[in-house]
Amino acid sequence: MPMSILEGHFTAKGLKVALVAARFNDFITSKLIEGAIDAFVRNGGNEKDLTLARVPGAFEIPLTCQKLANTGRYDGILALGAVIRGSTPHFDYVSSEVSKGVAQVGLTSGVPVSFGVLTTDNIEQAVERAGSKAGNKGADAMLGLIETLDLFSKIPR
Repeated sequence: MPMSILEGHFTAKGLKVALVAARFNDFITSKLIEGAIDAFVRNGGNEKDLTLARVPGAFEIPLTCQKLANTGRYDGILALGAVIRGSTPHFDYVSSEVSKGVAQVGLTSGVPVSFGVLTTDNIEQAVERAGSKAGNKGADAMLGLIETLDLFSKIPR
């Protein structure tokens, strides 16, 4: 008997997704939001099925993701932000906590949470990942979420 293969596809039709985006470094996060919305719509999603929650900075992303996951209204959540290294250890604390926090939300809630928070050494790297040379990581994170949600719909209960 052949092996059973479960695989997701890029099918956003009917999905309800919350985006949680930091206002800090908005010149970057606004581009990530645009990329995420574009990827959602291009793959059959309806923009009216998206909810955008804006938070002050990246540190506030995990708790907001958790609150949204706990509502039961969303199939998935997308975390977006930009943490850019400075001359103090602040970058290390924030980037570590936001990544652990977002992962924890998905694990404890069972709601897929995609990580689209840039953690870069400088502004140039952030700009490259927000729609220039390195593509748009907001769009990439949305595609990962869409594919994961489709895969989850195929997993037998």
